Amino acid sequence: MDLTILYRGPLASCDYDCPYCPFAKRRDSRAQLTADREALARFADWATARRDDRLSLLFTPWGEGLVRSWYRRTLAELSHQPHIDRVAIQTNLSCRTDWLADADPDTLALWCTYHPGQTPYDRFLAKCRDLAARGIRFSVGVVGLPEHLEHARRLRADLPAHVYLWVNAAEGHTYTDPEADAWTALDPLFPYSRHPHRSAGLPCRTGASVVSVDGDGTVRRCHFVRAELGNLYDGSYRDALRPRPCPLAVCDCHIGYVHLETLPLYDVFAGGVLERVPAALPTA
Repeated sequence: MDLTILYRGPLASCDYDCPYCPFAKRRDSRAQLTADREALARFADWATARRDDRLSLLFTPWGEGLVRSWYRRTLAELSHQPHIDRVAIQTNLSCRTDWLADADPDTLALWCTYHPGQTPYDRFLAKCRDLAARGIRFSVGVVGLPEHLEHARRLRADLPAHVYLWVNAAEGHTYTDPEADAWTALDPLFPYSRHPHRSAGLPCRTGASVVSVDGDGTVRRCHFVRAELGNLYDGSYRDALRPRPCPLAVCDCHIGYVHLETLPLYDVFAGGVLERVPAALPTA
């Protein structure tokens, strides 16, 4: 079986306080951190043992995972498993990068977000250049708020030419055509993010070849549909895997709509769906 898993454990703490994020500067208790570490270890053990399956794994924590040693260690270890095609994580890149020396750069990848005002620009850029020097696959992006535009332009000019810069439409923000054009000049794929996608009744890979898993092993078709398909660890989810239409009216998050079969994004991001790296740099 070829299966893509989006894993989100209990971790909810982050070292940034972005005003557009509900989890900014949230602190997990020691008990919560212990529970997250144990849940991640259980998931990693399961993934390591699934040698008859081909797995692709994207970690999407509410908080920042890579400031925690157990995420760095787990990603590096999973990257060496021959039956795991990709292991990726969403990160603000505030962690150190020397741990990547222990990872397989052919398997591990990073989905990085730059948050202006949360970290010195030169520090973030230096880490991006270090990733490139190490041969790590990664994308870099920003939230498309008006006050971020000049930061994004500077970042695009300074990033290595082969690195894709993506732009997420800001939640609740309506873009005029001139505003959208300015963002599209930086990210030619921004039109996919600008408006939510109508998805009700449309075919989607989630629930068939893509699933979401939480720290308890509960399997759902995606992060945004709460109906349960079973549990990862007792295998009850496997009989529930099948093509099914989306039950929601719209899908407005990239980690959701990228799997819609009515969009061409599996071709656009061929080989880099999880880390948001397109097969070829898009042009406006």
